[in-house]
Amino acid sequence: MSFFRPKTPSAYLLIGIAISAGACVAGANQPHMQAALNSLQAARAELVQAAPDKGGYRARAITRTEEAINETERGIRYAGD
Repeated sequence: MSFFRPKTPSAYLLIGIAISAGACVAGANQPHMQAALNSLQAARAELVQAAPDKGGYRARAITRTEEAINETERGIRYAGD
């Protein structure tokens, strides 16, 4: 299975903004979940910009942050149903 992977940190930022805008509608009455989502997206953008050679820890942190973003988005959508 292939996934779209942005190539630049600014692409991650733009995707995060777009996702946040869409999630704001669903998460309007979920300020804590929305704040957590925004923080996770900012953390991912910082990790992407960090120097890559960290013994694999940076790459794992990016992956786990993306997993947390996905879970948070699922929680927002679930609560909006």
